[in-house]
Amino acid sequence: MMKEYIDEAEKALLHTYNRYQIVLDKGEGVYLYDTDGKKYLDFVSGIGVFALGYHNEEYNNALKEQIDKVIHTSNYYYNVPAVEAAKKLKAFSGMDRVFFTNSGAEAVEGAIKTARKYAYLKDGKTDHEIIAMEHSFHGRTMGALSVTGKKAYREAFEPMIGNIRFATLNDFESVKSQVNEKTCAIIFETVQGEGGIYPATKEFMEQVYALCKEKDILLILDEIQCGMGRTGYPYAWQKFSVKPDIMTTAKAVGGGVPVGAFLMTEHVAQHSLTAGDHGTTYGGNPLACAAINKTLDLFEQNHIIEHVTLEGKYLEKKLDELVCQYDCIAMRRGAGLMQGLVFQKPVGDIILKALEKGLILINAGTDVIRFLPPLIITDEDVDRMISILKEAIEEA
Repeated sequence: MMKEYIDEAEKALLHTYNRYQIVLDKGEGVYLYDTDGKKYLDFVSGIGVFALGYHNEEYNNALKEQIDKVIHTSNYYYNVPAVEAAKKLKAFSGMDRVFFTNSGAEAVEGAIKTARKYAYLKDGKTDHEIIAMEHSFHGRTMGALSVTGKKAYREAFEPMIGNIRFATLNDFESVKSQVNEKTCAIIFETVQGEGGIYPATKEFMEQVYALCKEKDILLILDEIQCGMGRTGYPYAWQKFSVKPDIMTTAKAVGGGVPVGAFLMTEHVAQHSLTAGDHGTTYGGNPLACAAINKTLDLFEQNHIIEHVTLEGKYLEKKLDELVCQYDCIAMRRGAGLMQGLVFQKPVGDIILKALEKGLILINAGTDVIRFLPPLIITDEDVDRMISILKEAIEEA
């Protein structure tokens, strides 16, 4: 049965993904099941999306209730779930204004437009530049791709939007050297995800923040993967003595429903986008915002941030033990429940072996195994993952 689905998919779907050869059918807690009934411990959570695990009854019921009311109205009108979601997300993030999108890439697009409009209103010019980071990943749309620091992703689709310079994460001098009178924004992930799980350092964050304040450059922090409690803070930047002018969020913010947002300070909101500058048909629709509302309610109700702080330490401890045990593992890096193991060789075979044994993992580059489990995992789940991973390492 599973092979038939895969064969049909290969005939019908555009081949832009090299998918693993399983067809996932349902989930329960931190486990997924394929169409043949095989059970998998999930340490990917849909690339950091299913923070609350699968088949959460309260979450599901909230969506069912909204479906029976109204799913979509468009942004010509207000709707109650969007108003409530904006209020809750402001409180959770510490930001002032919200624009709901359908995805993380769209949130990045909106952040770029906001920064350019802010600069345009200051001097009336349209030649402003943005500084992004090497090895970063911000999405596949043209604007988001333009600030993604991997040339291989960009080169076939050039020319990009233009006026983008690249610096190195955690190297302040490399950022400072790129700044000129045209610089309107600096954008980076607080923890680089696809680039290999690289957290920004405290020193780097504070130096860039101070530079932005000095020169009225907007600081854009991409929290699409590392936000929503993933590192033990509502948003990863809250660990530091900084605050972005604009931030992006998506993935876990909707608990599984496709939704994102870009948020900004009141100052930026009052000096950037106005009516007619930006829009979306589906963004902020009642169903997506009902998902945000229930996700944020469950975060508070179930003390998810506190749980991640504890469970993140346990995961770090067990991964550090693997580093000591296996010569093929160079190091661990990450924060909270966003971790990476850096190997001395490509990790593809290890991930495939783990999948055969019922453990779902993904890579971040060729030599890093990335760990993005649901935020509800327990010590027992970590121990089970470690046990399977050891077997996979030894066989691969």
